[in-house]
Amino acid sequence: MRLAGKTALITGGNSGIGLTTAKLFIAEGAKVAITGRNQATLEAAAKELGPNAIAIVADATDIAATEKAVAQAAAKFGKLDIVFANAGIAANTPVGGTTLETFESVLKTNITAVFFTVQAAVPHLNDGASIILNGSVISVLGNPGYAAYAASKAGVRAMARVMASELSPRRIRVNVVSPGGTSTPIWNRNAPTPEAIVALESHISKAIPLGRFGKPEEVAKTVLFLASDDASNIQGAEIFVDGGTTGSPAGAPIYRG
Repeated sequence: MRLAGKTALITGGNSGIGLTTAKLFIAEGAKVAITGRNQATLEAAAKELGPNAIAIVADATDIAATEKAVAQAAAKFGKLDIVFANAGIAANTPVGGTTLETFESVLKTNITAVFFTVQAAVPHLNDGASIILNGSVISVLGNPGYAAYAASKAGVRAMARVMASELSPRRIRVNVVSPGGTSTPIWNRNAPTPEAIVALESHISKAIPLGRFGKPEEVAKTVLFLASDDASNIQGAEIFVDGGTTGSPAGAPIYRG
């Protein structure tokens, strides 16, 4: 098992990519603490994950709650080997139609909270630990209406590189995993029914060279790689798990004859 004897903290671990990653980490031998805002979904996730996991209610934007959650995880399982700063939100923030409150809420969750999650974790990390931040293809695609989200995820990439420089003396690695279109509950707001989800994924998949949405498991396996000793010489990197959306966009189905 690739994470035998390791301990991990995953923010936003009660659904989607975070929960899928928690399951994989546990299957690979880790003990995992997950955090989230919703107590009901956290309790359900904890039952699903079993005895090698604990669930802690903590809003990522509440710095004091985050610090307490990290300390609680370390008290339960020992010093941490892995942090996956996964919690994030998206919002429509078009030029000319966005409130300051909406714009700042995205930055607060996706940038500020990520920084303070890492800061809270650092005193509880073993030397040689791995930190993975959740980015997004939106940071480079220029999608209309997503200025705040794009800025926040581009900031995650820039911030990871700074953190990597600062933490390298302790051999702590900091990298970014950036998903493309992935089948998770984050789309439910845009597509509230199963039929709407199918239509949305079909539409977006036309711009993905591999012609389909990704699966949470595919992102989780990349996070596992970055968390494990298999990635022991990878530092300050960003890995896109996007079916070619950023690397070879001209290969998308929409451009095929």
